[in-house]
Amino acid sequence: MLTFKPLTNNAVLRKSPKSMVSSLSEWFWNERLWFPEGLGWADLEDKDGRVYAKASDLWVVLPIALAFSFPHLSNLLVATPLAAVMGVKEKVRLIVSHNPTLESFYCNTTKNPSQSSIDSLCKQTGCSERQVQGWFRRRRNQDRPSLLKKFKEASWRFTFYLLAFIAGLASLIDKPWLYDFKEMWQGFPILTLLPSQYWYYMIELGFYVSLIFSVASDVKRKDFKEQMVHHMATIFLISFSWCVNYIRAGTLIMLLHDSSDYLLESAKIFIYAGWRNTSNYVFFLFAAVFIFTRLYIFPFYIIYSTYIYPMTMYSPFFGYYFLNLLMMVLQCLHIFWAILILRMAVRFLSSDEKVEDERSDKEETDESGEEEEGVEKKGAVQNGHAAHNNHRKTE
Repeated sequence: MLTFKPLTNNAVLRKSPKSMVSSLSEWFWNERLWFPEGLGWADLEDKDGRVYAKASDLWVVLPIALAFSFPHLSNLLVATPLAAVMGVKEKVRLIVSHNPTLESFYCNTTKNPSQSSIDSLCKQTGCSERQVQGWFRRRRNQDRPSLLKKFKEASWRFTFYLLAFIAGLASLIDKPWLYDFKEMWQGFPILTLLPSQYWYYMIELGFYVSLIFSVASDVKRKDFKEQMVHHMATIFLISFSWCVNYIRAGTLIMLLHDSSDYLLESAKIFIYAGWRNTSNYVFFLFAAVFIFTRLYIFPFYIIYSTYIYPMTMYSPFFGYYFLNLLMMVLQCLHIFWAILILRMAVRFLSSDEKVEDERSDKEETDESGEEEEGVEKKGAVQNGHAAHNNHRKTE
């Protein structure tokens, strides 16, 4: 008769942290997860002058990302001269008068007080409701990025995306998989790594990692969470495709994204410079390229090729499903942004307004400078100036 002796200690808990990490690493790098049956890491070892992508190569991304996180050289060589040529200047913003009670509530509670909170603050400061609302409106405007900062950020990204698109096109123009997507999988995963592919990958990945590093200083958008999901999905997709040698598919996906990104940043540049007609034309060009590449080429050609063609050569494996899952995450984000783009386009065509970025946090209009004067007379603010000159809405 078989008897079972209960374990007094959980075997998993008895494992040392080092052994647990080792077990996790062993599971993660299991070639049965990432490669078709009969193929593995041994097939990607350098030999006979043929070089293959390796996970250890990704360490190069960190110094590249760090360099991209401080685009001072781009600002000096591109953004600053371009701003001078296009007439974009730094506007002096008057600082809202300091009020300890309102400032404490603004910093520690919320930037957008409810009606009940406004009533309470009126009692504490002796100000009217309009005066308190005006103070918070001007205080929020004070925290918003200046027009010149947004112009420099757009100029920096325009420079990168344009150069990345040109570099990617140059590295792929003579490759057969640019014209026939079936070629992406010919010989997979034993695909030789080319120097152009190496640098294209490292620079692109370094740039997207830098976007995570610089998130605290970048201009905040309404789709901030979606942007972060996009950046993380892109980083995982690029890194994953590198480690398991989906290099050909990866280069096509990066080129596809770069083809419209630089147009969006150029449209922003013209908006910030006040070139209304030019920004409108560039925006519609961007919208056309975005919809064609992200809602037609990407799902019906790229995703189709990653979902259908591998199954004609191999049995399904985990890496195949994981790749297509990441692709679908990107496609969902493409649809989300396409809705925003179409909404902007429809609004422009129906009202003949200036095209503006739906994701931007617009500056609020200050209705009356008298509010600030009233606050000062009641002693609610001290030693400051009202920031009531920013009447113009900026994107």
